[in-house]
Amino acid sequence: MTRGSIFMFQRTTRIALATRDWMRAAGSGMSRCLASCFLVFFLAVASPACAETAPAQTIWRLLDYIAVDYPEAVANGEIVNQAEFDEMREFSSTAHRLVKELPETSSKGMLERRSAELEDLIASKSPPPAIAKAARSLAADLLTAYPVPLAPTVAPDLKRGKALYAQLCAGCHGSAGDGKGPQSEGLDPPPIAFTEQARARERSVFALYQVIEQGLDGTSMASFSDLPAQERWALAFYVGTLAYPDEATARGKALWEADAGLRKRLGLEKLVGITPAAFAEEFASVNSPDLVAFLRRHPEVLDAGRASGSLTLARTKLDEALAAYGRGDKKAATQIALSAYLDGFEPVEALLSARDHALMVRIEGAMAELRGSIAAGEQVDAIRERVNTVDGLFEQAEKVLADQASATSSFIAAFTILAREGLEALLIVVAMIAFLNKAGRRDVLGYVHGGWIAALGVGAGTWAAATWLITISGASRELTEGFGGIFAAAVLIWVGIWMHGKSSADAWQLYIREKLGRALDRRSAWFLFLLTFVVVYREVFETILFYAAIWSRGDAGAVVAGALTATVVLAIVAIAMLRFSSYLPVGKFFAYSSFLMAILAVVLVGKGAAALQEAGYLPVTLWRGLFRNEMLGIYPTRETLLAQLAVIALLAIGFGRNRLASVGSPHGHTGGGSGIEHGRQDE
Repeated sequence: MTRGSIFMFQRTTRIALATRDWMRAAGSGMSRCLASCFLVFFLAVASPACAETAPAQTIWRLLDYIAVDYPEAVANGEIVNQAEFDEMREFSSTAHRLVKELPETSSKGMLERRSAELEDLIASKSPPPAIAKAARSLAADLLTAYPVPLAPTVAPDLKRGKALYAQLCAGCHGSAGDGKGPQSEGLDPPPIAFTEQARARERSVFALYQVIEQGLDGTSMASFSDLPAQERWALAFYVGTLAYPDEATARGKALWEADAGLRKRLGLEKLVGITPAAFAEEFASVNSPDLVAFLRRHPEVLDAGRASGSLTLARTKLDEALAAYGRGDKKAATQIALSAYLDGFEPVEALLSARDHALMVRIEGAMAELRGSIAAGEQVDAIRERVNTVDGLFEQAEKVLADQASATSSFIAAFTILAREGLEALLIVVAMIAFLNKAGRRDVLGYVHGGWIAALGVGAGTWAAATWLITISGASRELTEGFGGIFAAAVLIWVGIWMHGKSSADAWQLYIREKLGRALDRRSAWFLFLLTFVVVYREVFETILFYAAIWSRGDAGAVVAGALTATVVLAIVAIAMLRFSSYLPVGKFFAYSSFLMAILAVVLVGKGAAALQEAGYLPVTLWRGLFRNEMLGIYPTRETLLAQLAVIALLAIGFGRNRLASVGSPHGHTGGGSGIEHGRQDE
């Protein structure tokens, strides 16, 4: 793999390692564990995003070079620059080889064939327009088959881009972008003139971003990958404006404001990925240079259309899935339908959930039913009807997402998200704290508190990574939720059965006297830390993604106020639960806690299995007529319900054995309070 394709992963790894080493410098066991947790979860999020996108990005960049630079190598069927021609042949050969190394998909064979055709076209010195068309078409289909992030998370700040250009680029490229900066003399090859119209027509903003991020081997163009992603986008957009005079912006603004249909067709992703030449072909009815000038200088006008663009991608993929199913290619239809969810709907799911959670659940369920119907081999007409149902729900979602968020709606969304996601983790953490208080083992409470504090710290690191370094894909999100939920459920099964076994006062006294002092040794304490960390981080990860969605589109002050209010409410709930548990007799405390752990285990295994289904790791077999309740982890699929039934069976067996053991063991009755005191004295 080339340097550019692995550079991002190397950089994220170095940042994670540096952060881990800084945390370890604190010296304590707790800080070292926090450091290791940060490294593991940072790389767990970063690695899939980098590994999935890097090869496709490298191929795309090679194809972009070919489309732009081939006219400098060949003209009228003759080689005009042998070095350039050799480079074009090398690039096309490398692109073909890398395409063959891509992961298997239904489109890979087509991409291999067309990359070989491009290689042959270059070898035969075909006309530049034919090469540009073939390379651009192949690049577009490549990104359809292997999606990569094509646009910034929010509209970039061009004032910041201008300042960065003056600081980093003007020395070589000139303050006006004419390639005649004070440091350009003697450079070979000479710096690019961004004002050159012919070259500018073939350069998309995404192509400029790629060069800024990765640099150009064999030239003086260095990589600026150390800049945050938002600053790289700001710089790319500013460079993309240098070929257009200021007066074109005003004319473009008038065109934009006068054409509602145009505003509906264009989104930020579209603007970033399209070249001005392709833009002129697609939007031939308008003065495209003026419109490009306006949109590149004011990308914020496109940010409102981002959600619609993402759902448009989902629609396109669902149509492709239907076509593949109609051809009898069930495997391809399944993969494309999953991509429609992960790459089309998943990016707007958090924002939609914040504004209309019920509609989000309906869309998620409808798309799961569609995938289940494909897997079940239903008739084409039935699949078409389900696609139409999803499309109708998308129309409702577009109306909801088109409304500008008010301060009130932002507050309610922020409050609801944190209260909903936090309550699940809070119940488990409070139960653990109450147990240690009952056991008189306050000396171990630091590990529980350290676990949730570490989860919040790693959550902050995840937010920073998602904002400045990487894009958290839908699959990464679902896998984190899925495996985290199943791990927590497995532990809660054991904890619930264990607590049920101690629900009689006599059994608890015996345990206190004989085992507690040595049972909660250092290894067990660190296990409490790990359980708390995983349970809390799973919810923090989900909350981060929701908050990132509403932060950029809502009232920031209202979002903060909603989060603080939810935090206060959760704190009040925690205090009330702890006080209530302190007054409960030992037997009732453990009986109630064991049933709480059992219920949460069933809920979490259902949610975990559903998340793995959404990531494509588990099949989806629908059970018609069964209701869906996300709060209880109930989903109308055979796999999630069987997982929950298996957990219920394990809990029933464990609880039953505890009851039989309790009935069969002779013991006297002793007061619960004295048993706890005696247990502490024995230690």
